[in-house]
Amino acid sequence: MPILPKERDPRLITIRRGGTLTDEDHRLLAEWSVACAEHVLHLFEAEAPDDPRPRHALDIARAWIRGEVPMTVAHDTAFTANAAGRDLTPPAKFAALSAGQAVAVAHVAAHDLGAAAYAIRAAQAASPGALAEHARIAERDWQRSQLPAPVRALVLEDQGLRSAICWNVFDD
Repeated sequence: MPILPKERDPRLITIRRGGTLTDEDHRLLAEWSVACAEHVLHLFEAEAPDDPRPRHALDIARAWIRGEVPMTVAHDTAFTANAAGRDLTPPAKFAALSAGQAVAVAHVAAHDLGAAAYAIRAAQAASPGALAEHARIAERDWQRSQLPAPVRALVLEDQGLRSAICWNVFDD
């Protein structure tokens, strides 16, 4: 299932690419995405403690935020983080995918919700039975508490618009 809409929101496209997103807000979205992915990274590392790819992806995302690596490096790193989750249990797989989405924000800002959605799915998958819904809500609410003020309204509106293509994890 795709997590990016067919028609891209110009508020999530940088000014230099014809949208309205400033570089500062792009970095804020990336920082928030990293926080979302890092919050569940332990689920991956518990299952694959010798695989550094998702953590490395978050380090690359931070380096991109600081202007130390080009977008192309961040973009390429997303694929290796995603591959780390292959053949693992859902909590570990979703945590790796969250890290892959977080580093991909450097390329396409709208991947921010991918990082958040996969983190929520990781938390849900790690919670047995009836506790899964509580875990979804708790993770969603924690993520929302981490949103930087300048992008909060944008992200919350985007969650409402894209929740259906993000497994409804952002629903109230």
